[in-house]
Amino acid sequence: MGKTAIILGATGLTGGLLLEHLLIDDRYEKIKLFSRKTCGITHNKIEEHLLDLLDLKEQKDLFVANEVFCCIGTTKAKTPNQEQYLEIDYGIPVMAAQLCKENNIPTFIVISAMGADKQSKLFYNRTKGRMEEAVLKEKITNTYILQPALISGDRSEKRMGEDLAKIFMKLVNPFLLGSLSKYKSIHPISIVRCMIFLANNLYPEVRIPSDYIKKLATNK
Repeated sequence: MGKTAIILGATGLTGGLLLEHLLIDDRYEKIKLFSRKTCGITHNKIEEHLLDLLDLKEQKDLFVANEVFCCIGTTKAKTPNQEQYLEIDYGIPVMAAQLCKENNIPTFIVISAMGADKQSKLFYNRTKGRMEEAVLKEKITNTYILQPALISGDRSEKRMGEDLAKIFMKLVNPFLLGSLSKYKSIHPISIVRCMIFLANNLYPEVRIPSDYIKKLATNK
């Protein structure tokens, strides 16, 4: 019997790439998707559940797998209301971690962000830091928190501020050497490969900074 994986956020940039990779990975027999809208892919491995992710706790009986990959995230432009933003970027990952604990799912991998800090004056970084702390309190056997720098790649929706930042980082990346290399923008394919590696191999660290995400992405 192959493994079952759950993906939250499979319709996003990184989550979509993760789905594509798991579909061709022989170690996985079933991939459960929980999201608001369909991924648009028909495949015998996919079990898709369309719902409001804010009500994820109501899906406890379906939330059963070997691993959970949480690729959830929003932006200030899409969600200007801070309370709603908090419900998504904090509430959904934490709820998923709680379900992992309740259902004895041993592996939980979540994408956070570089700069995550619960004491930060920046709302975005503070939210990610609080999320990380809450997830770790669940004490899931294998918990991995990825902290990527700016994620490159083409999204389906336009994000003007992010697009400008990507252009800037493309120019700056060659000059970020040594200890500064962790600030280089990162392609989502590196995040995906790192997540799959962590799901199938033990690793001693819980928080994975951007430069180490790239290193682990090269492992098999």
